[in-house]
Amino acid sequence: MANQTANQYDLIVIGGGPGGYVAAIRASQLGMKVGVVEREHMAGICSNWGCIPTKALLRSAEIYSHMGHAKDYGLKATEFDFEISDVVKRSRQIAARMNNGVSFLMKKNKIDIIWGEAKLKKGGEVEVGPSSKTAMEPAVPAPKGVLPHGTYKAKHIIVATGARPRILPGIEPDGKNIWTYFEALVPDEMPKSLLVMGSGAIGIEFASFYASMGAEVTVVELLPQIMPVEDKEISAHARKRFEKRGIKILTEAKVAKVENGKGGVTAHIELKDGRKEKIEAEKLISAVGVQANVENIGLDEVGVKTEKGFIVTDGFCKTNVDGVYAIGDVAGPPMLAHKAEHEGVLCVEKIAGMDVHPMDDNKIPGCTYCEPQVASVGLTEEQAKKTGREIRVGRFPFVGNGKAIALGEPDGLVKTVFDAKSGELLGAHMVGAEVTELIQGFVVAMNLETTEEELMHTIFPHPTLSEMMKESVLDAYDRALNI
Repeated sequence: MANQTANQYDLIVIGGGPGGYVAAIRASQLGMKVGVVEREHMAGICSNWGCIPTKALLRSAEIYSHMGHAKDYGLKATEFDFEISDVVKRSRQIAARMNNGVSFLMKKNKIDIIWGEAKLKKGGEVEVGPSSKTAMEPAVPAPKGVLPHGTYKAKHIIVATGARPRILPGIEPDGKNIWTYFEALVPDEMPKSLLVMGSGAIGIEFASFYASMGAEVTVVELLPQIMPVEDKEISAHARKRFEKRGIKILTEAKVAKVENGKGGVTAHIELKDGRKEKIEAEKLISAVGVQANVENIGLDEVGVKTEKGFIVTDGFCKTNVDGVYAIGDVAGPPMLAHKAEHEGVLCVEKIAGMDVHPMDDNKIPGCTYCEPQVASVGLTEEQAKKTGREIRVGRFPFVGNGKAIALGEPDGLVKTVFDAKSGELLGAHMVGAEVTELIQGFVVAMNLETTEEELMHTIFPHPTLSEMMKESVLDAYDRALNI
């Protein structure tokens, strides 16, 4: 299938993030000649400015928090502190390691890297020029061993350009007092106070990190609950835990105006009941979502359809233009790296003529790595009720699990939602220690169309946190054993 003509490929992927590089690797495995156009950093936002470095920061915060509670574990840790520069340094080193790892995978799979900014042209052409300055970083020099600017051709082109922080008018980040997640990842010093706008995964993770490191944190959310995509019961549990940690939370609240001064910001908040409140903080993190990178990449020139700021695709990532596809954040929510990776593989396999299934958004897990962690898949209880089905709901608290108690993590909840007639698992929702590692069990179960009976007959190891998964299933059918 490979084409030996210079500058001509079977597949060109625009964007080297988690969706793009995975698509490229799968295409290479299937015998295609592949090129990846990247303008800033291999491995994309996820590994450089998102998923991975934030988890590194949160791990430091977790350990620091445990050190403060050493006495609870029969230990003594009377003197401990941190230098934020060292915490940030560790995070950036891990990001660099991931970046280098993806570059190695490109070389291993004989994938060409074309360094620069891509623009779609008619006739299956991609014009690559110099990288412009972006909202992320100044343009960076091309690494060694990459192909030069020029025009490249491909039978198939996958757009995987990702997304960037959404900016609200009047609250534009200045890199000093008003931050996006880029600045929040690399603070020069630890702020004493912080205001977080938005309580999605990004906002809550940063709120959790900075609170653990000693900052006075306030979260402002426009909607009635924090983490709006999560089950209401799980969200309420998490909110109580956050507030117990000292995080102030305002829901159904709007940041109407922000005054940016030398010493920090003053935010004017409008509450649902008409009250107004002023909050002063050294820093403000704007975490009100992201917007797709659809500008200046030639979509209009070749006629690719967009809607509400995202590229429109079918179930196999194909756009309305033959030979052009889109995956990941640029193709719409959920804005998750694992969703992008899955789309990359199914898109390439469809191109190769393989028998693949379209993406089922209902089976994409979501994870938030705050303290406590939150993880979910499928329908919430409220969503399941709206389908008109008769449902059964099971719950099991961490306090009924021996491993959770031994870990010193007795607060949490596992919740399952079933179709009462068929036994189909409609959704699973968790809050507590390590639930981001547990949720995959329910994801596998849903993909295998497992019923409650099969889950009940599954033997879970003891003592583990995973036993709560089975107990929540048992509880849905009034058969819980340990509570």
